[in-house]
Amino acid sequence: MSPALFAGFLVFAAVSSITPGPNNLMMMASGAVFGLRRTVPHMSGVVLGFGAMTLAVGLGLAQVLKASPLLFAVLRWGAAAYILYIAWRMVTAKGPGVAVTGEKPMSFLGAVAFQWINPKAWVMALGAVGTYAEHDHFVVDVAIIAVAYMIINVPCALTWTGFGSGIRRWFKKPGHLKAFNWTMAALLVASLYPLVTEPLGADTARPKAAGHAGAASPSSPG
Repeated sequence: MSPALFAGFLVFAAVSSITPGPNNLMMMASGAVFGLRRTVPHMSGVVLGFGAMTLAVGLGLAQVLKASPLLFAVLRWGAAAYILYIAWRMVTAKGPGVAVTGEKPMSFLGAVAFQWINPKAWVMALGAVGTYAEHDHFVVDVAIIAVAYMIINVPCALTWTGFGSGIRRWFKKPGHLKAFNWTMAALLVASLYPLVTEPLGADTARPKAAGHAGAASPSSPG
């Protein structure tokens, strides 16, 4: 990957990683309920799980999904149904975002598994690999993208979880608690936007040489 192409990827990765999406919203809710320290396994699962998913996508999983429309459709709409279920539980929760993780923080393995049904994660992984990995040294570029994503995601995860932890005192008033749960639920539903607008598993799944790489949109809802 050329220095110019790598710089472009870093901008894409930073912006797409810090913007709101299922991972970031769930980590913020967990921080609000359980605090920063107890959410560390959740954050670690997001960081490492997404890196592993990006590597798998780049090394061939995207082509498997592209060749099997039924499998891709099941993954796509199953993810939407699960996130809508989380949003509904948040609206009916008695605590701030408790429904996101249950009575205890999401585990490391749970966060790793969630990456595979997270629509924003698919947009980010497919967009990055399809746009910034050059054909001549594709495997090396995919590995660089995966590692860079993990490094960038650490401060992003800390920012969202830390913000959630910092606003815990705000929930002492019942009205504030209700507003938080409804807002989080609405944002989770909005995070499904790329699922119905982006061609996941289609054109973005193809490796492109640097000279033909299109501009990927970094503003999709993490």
